[in-house]
Amino acid sequence: MSDWNPQSYARFGDLRLRPALDLLAQVPDLPPGGIVDLGCGAGAVAGALAGRWPDRLITGVDGSPAMLQEAEECGSYAGLIQSDVALWRPDAAPALIFANASLHWLGDHAMLLPRLAGFLVPGGTLAVQMPRQYNAPSHRFLRDIAVALFPDRFAYPKWQAPVATAEAYARMLAPLGRIEAWQTDYVQRLGADGSAHPVRRFTEPTAMRPFAEKLSAAELPGFITAYEEALAVAYPALPDGSVLLPFRRVFFTLTV
Repeated sequence: MSDWNPQSYARFGDLRLRPALDLLAQVPDLPPGGIVDLGCGAGAVAGALAGRWPDRLITGVDGSPAMLQEAEECGSYAGLIQSDVALWRPDAAPALIFANASLHWLGDHAMLLPRLAGFLVPGGTLAVQMPRQYNAPSHRFLRDIAVALFPDRFAYPKWQAPVATAEAYARMLAPLGRIEAWQTDYVQRLGADGSAHPVRRFTEPTAMRPFAEKLSAAELPGFITAYEEALAVAYPALPDGSVLLPFRRVFFTLTV
């Protein structure tokens, strides 16, 4: 895919930050060592990490040059690394790997998560938050409409959601250390946004990206129109034009 758009992603920054803070609140005390913000994006969580551990060196890792440029301006990172998160490995063992809304873009969690946990110092923690919204209308409609309109480019005959249940992660990671796993449904209120459906605006910089990038400039408007028509039924507007978007997220902390 093309590079991320930090400004578009930040449009609902408060709603995207809240799960990160909820995850951070459950991270236990850490042994000595640095902190890695894995998939740091524009650095939205950096200030909160630095606020809790002001004396730790915090390193941000992300694959997006545009996001890292924004992250540099926040001033909370000791270093920033451009890397594919799936291939990254630390130079020194960290005390915390904090992965907020990043690992759902990667496959094979049964291999990935033990690999990340193996980088930690003894007593260190892997803290992860991922959306698990794939069967909700906001995300399901993207697949359904893409297949209906462009069957030559989209097909999901054996599709499986890339994020498992909290219980599945608890079972998967229990042999590696102390695991705490949970799920939260956030009922998000999205404000009116002109003629665009607010849910489309929310998914536009994230879940909708892989679909939009397979379409031409002539094809994209028709896809958006069909998507917004479906969203209007699933997420009807309140009197002030806002909508309610229930959004499910999975969390876990693994202390090794």
